[in-house]
Amino acid sequence: MKKTFRLLLGLHLFVGIGAMGGGMMAILFPEGPGGMPVDALNNSPFQDYLIPGIILFAVIGLGNVFCALTMLLKSKYQGYISSIFSWALVFWIIVQCIMLRIVASLHVIYLMIGLVQALLSAILLFAQHLFPTGIILTVIMKLEDRLPNHKFIKNIGKIFMRIYDTDGLR
Repeated sequence: MKKTFRLLLGLHLFVGIGAMGGGMMAILFPEGPGGMPVDALNNSPFQDYLIPGIILFAVIGLGNVFCALTMLLKSKYQGYISSIFSWALVFWIIVQCIMLRIVASLHVIYLMIGLVQALLSAILLFAQHLFPTGIILTVIMKLEDRLPNHKFIKNIGKIFMRIYDTDGLR
């Protein structure tokens, strides 16, 4: 679990610091941060990058840094907080691609980072035995009872139980 914890912490810091930098650039130079043309926003509700920059800085940037701090302080809510900001990143990237009507390599990379963060957050929740892990395990056990020869369900059950039975995060 140490590796999971460290990887998730590193991803939150990486995303948070990067988003704060990008958001600050958009706030300070809303007409073209980093060479981005304002024309790219033609299909969005924004005239310039100020509002997206504020959202990027505050939600994605500060949110991920806050999440990293809760992890370092060993908050019992770290799995939930991590999950919220992981899915916020995924949502941010999807909305950005829709509004800009383009999918760039960085979009794909950050979408994957957000999904990895979400997966690692779920692992934290299982390791801490927090909601909704009990419900998920109950559903898996009922599926195993009804489909005892189904290898996929059996393997998923083993994986979830292995994570659930760990003794902590560090």
